[in-house]
Amino acid sequence: MTLGWGRLVQLCLANAAIGGLAALPVNLFNRLMTVELALPALLPGLLVALHYGVQLSRPVWGHRSDAKGDRTRFILGGITLVAASVFAVAWGVHVAEGSLLLALVIWVLAYTAIGVGIGAAGTSFLALLATAAPDQRKGAAATIAWLTLIAGAIIASIGTGIALDPYSTERLLVVVACVCGIAVLVTALATLGIEGRVADTAPPASSPTLRAGLAECMNDPTARAFTGFVFLSILAFYLSELVLEPFAGHIHGLSPDESTKLSGGKDGAALLGMISAGVLSSFGIGNLRAWAVAGCVISAAGLVGLAAGAPLVPATVTLGLGNGLFVVGAIGSMMRLAAARPGATGTRMGVFGASQAVAAGLAGLIATGTLDIARAVTTDAVAYGLVFGLEAVLFLAAAYVAMRLLGTPQQAAPPSILQPGE
Repeated sequence: MTLGWGRLVQLCLANAAIGGLAALPVNLFNRLMTVELALPALLPGLLVALHYGVQLSRPVWGHRSDAKGDRTRFILGGITLVAASVFAVAWGVHVAEGSLLLALVIWVLAYTAIGVGIGAAGTSFLALLATAAPDQRKGAAATIAWLTLIAGAIIASIGTGIALDPYSTERLLVVVACVCGIAVLVTALATLGIEGRVADTAPPASSPTLRAGLAECMNDPTARAFTGFVFLSILAFYLSELVLEPFAGHIHGLSPDESTKLSGGKDGAALLGMISAGVLSSFGIGNLRAWAVAGCVISAAGLVGLAAGAPLVPATVTLGLGNGLFVVGAIGSMMRLAAARPGATGTRMGVFGASQAVAAGLAGLIATGTLDIARAVTTDAVAYGLVFGLEAVLFLAAAYVAMRLLGTPQQAAPPSILQPGE
């Protein structure tokens, strides 16, 4: 059997927990390392790239979900590992004041474990959701999952920012411990009794081995082309992820709690963009290609504003709004495409997730490396402007690809899911 609306919402709360924990490594901890500890921006860039690189294991978790089930255990185990590792990163920030070498060891181990945990929890969640949602509700279920993901990031970012005022490393440990504990509890409640209701609907794995499953996915021209599009679009989407909060600190003088709230405001604008696109689409206004192109162009406009010295909050909100429209439009067919092959849903979700992870990790390296090099030869304002300008160009390129790849309005698929910040 499949799930009703109430149970679908319950399950998607697990995605809120994933989003909340995933937001801290790429926002708050990146800011603390770059500004408060005065470390090169490339360091958190490398750490975030490490945690994304580890997520290349997503197809492994996805195929295991197809072959053996028991996804709830891996959702709970994965989120618990992420929570423990996020707290370890905060402990490393505290330790860095006395021993940077020890802090580096802690951070490398912790970010590696974060990647493993998010890969296990996120891929297993997506596979379970695709199985649990009936065909006529897959689009709506995917939209709920995305909204809860963003809502979790917003709540964690803004809540952590408020609780960190006034900032100290001791206060950081207490606040992060509370956030991690809440995330694990929410996940346990979200998955309670879910898989038992849908276990009988999961089809057997279409491929007996992971290698065969990957080959089957890559031999499908549609899946192969979409995997490439995911890579390009996410490269644009994440390029400013690791530099926005340092930018707010270096150029605009915001404190850690203020810059964390700014990131939450950007996520809030993205949430508004997604809701707006969903509501308008329900009245027949717009289509996936239109939202993707509009989102890319609006995102580029916000980035140009940041680079040109426009007021910080309006430019950031514009960027977030464009991001929200872009997600609904550009990633609309992912769940349907993944579920189109019975018995391969988890494997396909894993392949798309791995492509996303590679792009997101590479984006962090490009952004932070470019920033460090540019800051060494020019002013901070020009260096940050260069990164934002590069991202704007990539978004415009993604808009062009969206016009060609996403097809005509009649070919548009219902809204779906991607895991941003993971």
